[in-house]
Amino acid sequence: MNRNAERGRATREHVVDVATDLFAGQGYDATSIEAVMRASGVSKGALYHHFPGKDALFEAVLERITVRIGTALERAAVGAGSPTARIRAGCTAWVRLAVDPVVQRVMLIDAPAVLGWQRWRERDEATFLGDLRRALAAAAEQDVLDRGHVDVFAHALLAAVNETAVLVARADDPAAALAGAEDALDELLDRVLGGPRSAGR
Repeated sequence: MNRNAERGRATREHVVDVATDLFAGQGYDATSIEAVMRASGVSKGALYHHFPGKDALFEAVLERITVRIGTALERAAVGAGSPTARIRAGCTAWVRLAVDPVVQRVMLIDAPAVLGWQRWRERDEATFLGDLRRALAAAAEQDVLDRGHVDVFAHALLAAVNETAVLVARADDPAAALAGAEDALDELLDRVLGGPRSAGR
């Protein structure tokens, strides 16, 4: 039983690996279940045992990317001295990830269309909003912002950073667009968090 379970997990992970490459390279619409089966060498029965359809497979890919993004944002914030510095580091790291082809295509371009805006927003709020709210609450404890504004600021800042990332992802040259986006984000954070960007570092 344990060996069967291990084989099942390995098969599932392999399919997600292959699907990630295909979704990132071709996009959701251009990637068929048959293409995933061919590229992975997995039978139709084995694939459908783990994923009832392409939507479910896409969500598995999206979940893995979400975890990877969360880890990257946490790593970016490690060592930041103050709550405002952690907010800056996390927001900047997220916008920089918009040039990653996998994040760009799967998370920022296809996910809102595949899941629908509301479900995509709910997923985002369930993962990243809480971290941002906690960081802003810590900043409020240091009188950086009004405590009563923490929740609104968390929603507004998450929306602003997401839109900045989407802008970079959809640019003709995302790498070139990133520099301007980072500058604008820095200015926005100066205004939201109060004071020059060097103050929180």
